[in-house]
Amino acid sequence: MNHLWAPWRMAYIKGERTVVDGCIFCKAAESDDAEQHIVHRSQHVYVILNRFPYNNGHLMVIPYAHVASQEALPPEALLDMMQTVNRALAALRKAYSPPAFNLGANLGTAAGAGIAEHYHFHIVPRWAGDANFMTAVGDTRVIPANLEDTWRDLRAAWDV
Repeated sequence: MNHLWAPWRMAYIKGERTVVDGCIFCKAAESDDAEQHIVHRSQHVYVILNRFPYNNGHLMVIPYAHVASQEALPPEALLDMMQTVNRALAALRKAYSPPAFNLGANLGTAAGAGIAEHYHFHIVPRWAGDANFMTAVGDTRVIPANLEDTWRDLRAAWDV
């Protein structure tokens, strides 16, 4: 029998959360890249690993501006965001060769936004069969790599 260990997920499963005063995305932008798993920074946005990923390599592109919707961003920030999304796709393809992606944003709590007050854009790499019995039976996602390794892989693959 094989065993699959993902001990870093236990805090999430138990519902343990670090209480942060203010916006966690604004705080992350002001912090150390390695500590926060920030993969890349550009003029208007930064790219960070999702701490509770749907799949290995799940990235978020986040504007430095604290706005709730992309409509509040100036055109130059929108352009920077989408160009950064393209660079993130290239880095993910280089590092992990996913054949597909889910891209998008949840605007507002009713749409599923966990942090509705600060707009962010998700990039989720997908592989055929990446949803297995663990998701269906155990309501659990298995992520095959820890965040530190994923951060190093994507930083190395960023400048494709």
